[in-house]
Amino acid sequence: MADYGRQAILKEPEPVTTAPSGRSRPAITLAVVLLAFVTVPMSISGAAVALPGIGTDLHAAGAPLQWVMNAYNLTFASFMLVAGSTADLVGRRRTFAVGAGTFAVGSLAAAAAPGIALLDVARAVSGIGSAGVFASGGAILATTFDGAARTRAFAALGSAAGLGLAAGPTLAGWLVSALGWRSTFGLHAALVMVALAGVAAVAESRAPRRPRLDTTGAVVFVAGLGALVLGAVQGPDWGWSSPAVLALLTAGAGLLVAFVALQARSADPLLDLSLMRNRRFLALCMVPVVTTFGFVTLLTYLPTYLVGAGGMSAQRAGTVLLLMTGPVLLAPPLAGGLVNRGVSARVLITASLAMFAAGNAWLTVIGPSTPVAVIAGPLLLIGLGAGVSFGVGDGAAMSLVGPERAGMATGFLNTMRIGSEAIVIAVFGAVLVSLIGARVGSPALAAQVGAGDLSGGDPAALAAGFTHALHVALYGTAAVCAAGAVAIAVALAKPRADVAASPASAASPASPPSPPSPASQRSQRSQRSHEDSPLPTEVA
Repeated sequence: MADYGRQAILKEPEPVTTAPSGRSRPAITLAVVLLAFVTVPMSISGAAVALPGIGTDLHAAGAPLQWVMNAYNLTFASFMLVAGSTADLVGRRRTFAVGAGTFAVGSLAAAAAPGIALLDVARAVSGIGSAGVFASGGAILATTFDGAARTRAFAALGSAAGLGLAAGPTLAGWLVSALGWRSTFGLHAALVMVALAGVAAVAESRAPRRPRLDTTGAVVFVAGLGALVLGAVQGPDWGWSSPAVLALLTAGAGLLVAFVALQARSADPLLDLSLMRNRRFLALCMVPVVTTFGFVTLLTYLPTYLVGAGGMSAQRAGTVLLLMTGPVLLAPPLAGGLVNRGVSARVLITASLAMFAAGNAWLTVIGPSTPVAVIAGPLLLIGLGAGVSFGVGDGAAMSLVGPERAGMATGFLNTMRIGSEAIVIAVFGAVLVSLIGARVGSPALAAQVGAGDLSGGDPAALAAGFTHALHVALYGTAAVCAAGAVAIAVALAKPRADVAASPASAASPASPPSPPSPASQRSQRSQRSHEDSPLPTEVA
């Protein structure tokens, strides 16, 4: 297999990033990053299981209790891009260490919180730390490994995230039953502190030029994305047409438009807009968005259906869900191995998104009394799609970006991932409740049924209404995933026109009216070399 990571870097004769400084221990570096990437998703899925115990112990319910999750997701998504760009400037290892330390402090504060308000604040702090971990962790691997080793490292990263997501509910359930809900946050802090103990073995790397941080852009972006996510999260509770939600969504969209305008004029932007002009990188950043539709929504809402309409216990529903989460643990290294053996990353990514479409459409066989064997096929197919996507997508995206922008790129990639999860999950839930309401005739009863409580009427009729709503939502999700698969496959095709024009351009270069600055030349050369770099095993 071609050493695509090293090949992309060696196309640029002038160094574009500082070499990692300090003694590098790749094996320990990988272990440190993987442990952190297990813990952060675990903090999301595990905390959800602890909510009933938290509510009982702290006498909380409704919105204050739900903000144990919302506060974390809001800051996690909003600070991701800022953390990524900061990592390029001040150092990826330093940003990782600060992020992990912040996460640990927030988790310990959550474990000791005497009331729901302080718990919500602690979770917001943990979300900020998670952004630092995720944005810098991928950049550390991108600058530590090349070629086939990089593919294997990012495949392992996908498995780690899948493990945390899958193991979080089960592990939290055991801890809550044995030691209480506070132990779940204590475990998250302990795991990250173990990762922190190995940070000294991680080599430091940063961009060669260290301009000041674009604080204006950072504030505008955090405020804009935060308002947008907050509006989406509160939409189902406050009403999508309520003045508060409309104001948040409008303000968020307006601030993000202003952010783009600011970045276009900034000498040292928080987000280099040339990344957005690289259609293949942008397409790969859309892969986690489609994954949110095809996989994460089911991870969130399917257990509620299985317990409410299917009559399963929470433990039984969690066991059934292993059919979908299990492949996420196994498929990433297999997908990475296929790439290293010559299978195109574009083919694998397209196939993974097609699996989401087929699996969601197939899952419409589900009903209140459907045997597990009947839904095992679609659940396994959806999980396989997620595993392949996790194993290939991030590594392919980073192969298209120069190492001097590794933090910025991973920050943007994960902003798309976490931001889409917060927004899509909220919208999916609202659509589901609306569809249920059309069958049961009462918005209040629909919300109750959507939460898995069918005690407000005839259980059989309410289960039928829930099933109909889920089927419609599944077909809609399948359509979105199918459209996404086609669009991303087209966008990932290597631009043949550029390849054909390259020799002619080299033979008779056009004379520009005025020569660009040396910094601009370096940026343009680095951008072109990585935009033109093949995806893993891609044949021009």
